[in-house]
Amino acid sequence: MKKRVVVGMSGGVDSSVAAYLLQQQGYEVIGLFMKNWHDGSVTIQGDCPWIEDSNDALMVAQKLGIPFQTLDLSEEYKERIVDYMFAEYEAGRTPNPDVLCNREIKFDVFLKHAVELGADFIGTGHYCRVDAHSGAYPHAHPIYRLLAGKDTNKDQSYFLCQLNQEQLSKALFPIGELTKPEVRKIAKKLDLITAEKKDSQGLCFIGKVRLPEFLQQQLLPKKGNVVLIPNENVPEKIANDFENCSPEQLKELSKSNHFSVEDGKIIGEHNGAHYYTIGQRKGLGIGGFKTGLFVIATDTKENVIYLGEGEEHGGLNRPGLFIKDEDIHWIREDLQLNIGEKKNYMARIRYRQPLEECCLYKEENGLYIIFKNLQRGITPGQFAAWYHEDELIGSGVIA
Repeated sequence: MKKRVVVGMSGGVDSSVAAYLLQQQGYEVIGLFMKNWHDGSVTIQGDCPWIEDSNDALMVAQKLGIPFQTLDLSEEYKERIVDYMFAEYEAGRTPNPDVLCNREIKFDVFLKHAVELGADFIGTGHYCRVDAHSGAYPHAHPIYRLLAGKDTNKDQSYFLCQLNQEQLSKALFPIGELTKPEVRKIAKKLDLITAEKKDSQGLCFIGKVRLPEFLQQQLLPKKGNVVLIPNENVPEKIANDFENCSPEQLKELSKSNHFSVEDGKIIGEHNGAHYYTIGQRKGLGIGGFKTGLFVIATDTKENVIYLGEGEEHGGLNRPGLFIKDEDIHWIREDLQLNIGEKKNYMARIRYRQPLEECCLYKEENGLYIIFKNLQRGITPGQFAAWYHEDELIGSGVIA
């Protein structure tokens, strides 16, 4: 009897080819389109054509001769992703909705619906891979590994950094062994309507959003000061030996930059500190400087944003970060560090960032990550993910 797999079909080329490949591998395939939260007042027109996407997914399913359904997850998406985003921005953090969308929607709500349809697995068009090997005695159950996609330009393992063993045991990523050009070639050969379709941009299953308008739905504009911090007023933080730090050094090297108005010069006004994020350059509305201005810190309580001038400004870079104990997530639970342990890994703090050499230190209050090289734009609310070779081991929310 064929194993049944429900494929999340977004109306794009990747999920279209994923459905085809699973069909070729002998699975009984069902296509499912997820309709998530949508607000036309904040979505850039033409960048969120969900009806068109749904129709494209339906046409691909018809071409492949597989059953197709549309699932309305608007309520769950609003509750788990949109409300979360508002809360994070209001608290002065910058969320990553795509990571949460995978954990909370695709591999939770969607997965549960697929199981109700009798599915053994769910399939997606992510550029990543999963495999299993036997655990050490006495744990006879398999250990699932999340691996980077073969196409290093498209690897999407970072977006799945919050998945757990149970979720990975139900996941199939058929295009993880392929490159994007190879995927398009297959779609073209099959004459799929999605073969030449551009990749979607913006929020997971929503599209491009005008962030200020989006945030202003719940976070009201509030005038505040813009303060320019001279480079010489930024304390220098350098990890002389990133592999051997004392507890005191860990705390110092991982601290966020904090400034006061007295540390710099007021150069303008903004409409709300919660609208800005570390490293931001565009949308500041302040001119007259030879080199670009960058956000180096925000204070949502005092409603102040702090800027630095130039790409080499010290406020943009720091050597470490901290993850609270409750925000640490190990995909490989068998490899989690105990208090007092440390281990070298490669890590990234944003999608598409090259992996960076670092050392993880597990302390009583949480996890410190100290990098060999200074990291630009470490942003509270974002996810740090650590790897061993091409396997994603764990992740956590940056404090």
